[in-house]
Amino acid sequence: QVQLVESGGGLVQAGGSLRLSCAASGRTFSSAGMGWFRQAAGKGREFVAWIRWSGTSTYYADSVKGRFTISRDNAKNTVYLQMNSLKPEDTAVYYCAANFRGLVSTSPANYDYWGQGTQVTVSS
Repeated sequence: QVQLVESGGGLVQAGGSLRLSCAASGRTFSSAGMGWFRQAAGKGREFVAWIRWSGTSTYYADSVKGRFTISRDNAKNTVYLQMNSLKPEDTAVYYCAANFRGLVSTSPANYDYWGQGTQVTVSS
């Protein structure tokens, strides 16, 4: 069992920045690939970013490339999502998720554990 707790969401103007954090406990964090997903009101859950267990590989959705950066600090059992140049269309509940498959995945079905989500709202 893994517990994940997101923080850092809030209200920001278009063009602004936020940094989301996801603190993990339970099963060994350093062995897990970590992903960020988001779900806008009335929409399905959408892949945002992924980072390898070692932090040496990352992958981003086209919609956030060049604006968002995923990182992790295994010593702190924490993964981050730095969100810059935010747009109104980034408004969503953001979730962190963990998998132990050892491969990048953009599918929510391939993630084993999920946080409760944190709301990000970008105003125009």
